[in-house]
Amino acid sequence: MSGVLTTEYSVSGMTCSHCENAVKQEVSALESVVDVRVDIPTGRLTVTSATPLDDTQVREAIDEAGYELTGRL
Repeated sequence: MSGVLTTEYSVSGMTCSHCENAVKQEVSALESVVDVRVDIPTGRLTVTSATPLDDTQVREAIDEAGYELTGRL
């Protein structure tokens, strides 16, 4: 892999480790994602990927997990 990209998002509704795991599972399934980190207190989602992410796909994955993407940081 020649390089990776890190993209940060703001997600609302996450309050516990179950929330964290649900978001990680859905976002990790997206093509080219190599790492997902969730910071529950700040609602920050940090996604490392091999190629640029499609924000619509990220939003759909977070919706599927039961939370709301409130923006890109």
